[in-house]
Amino acid sequence: MNARKLLCAIVSTAGLVVASLVCTGGPAAAALIEHQHVEDVRSFVDGKFCGDLRVRIDIDVRIHLLVKTQGPDGLVYFLESLRGTTEFTNLATGKSFTNFLRIVNKDLKVTDNGDGTLTVLTTTNGVVKNYGPDGELLFIDSGTFRVELLIDHGGTPTDPDDDEILSETVVKTSTGRSDTEGHDFCEDFRLITS
Repeated sequence: MNARKLLCAIVSTAGLVVASLVCTGGPAAAALIEHQHVEDVRSFVDGKFCGDLRVRIDIDVRIHLLVKTQGPDGLVYFLESLRGTTEFTNLATGKSFTNFLRIVNKDLKVTDNGDGTLTVLTTTNGVVKNYGPDGELLFIDSGTFRVELLIDHGGTPTDPDDDEILSETVVKTSTGRSDTEGHDFCEDFRLITS
């Protein structure tokens, strides 16, 4: 019997965790599935913005996406960061409302429930700053919150292409600043750009 087989036989009877890595080939290494840098730069006119306004929307957002497998089950984890601006211009007045955002979304833990679903604990943190027509800072929303997602993995727990979100539960609310809480975006937009 060679040394590796002997060690594996001892491990199976003694239950040694560290040595068992030698027998099973070790923990699964992280494998990169996707790594992208995307620039979403576009402009368009919405003729029914907030119901009846003609508004030009200018988007300039940089998205960094990293998708990888990790852990012994090879489950998929996402990391996404967004940074950029969205400007909303009321075409009747020429006045704009601008959002500057810097947000990171990250999967913290992915669990295969064994019933065709995954539970994903994800965190979102960052800041959204809202500026008025004269460049003055109007509102800041910032902080961190965690959401637990229940996902139907479509029979393929290591392939996110066929996943469907079944439910979302907020497990930790924002710990930061929320100037827009209780505000109606359309009411604010009409007031600011009239």
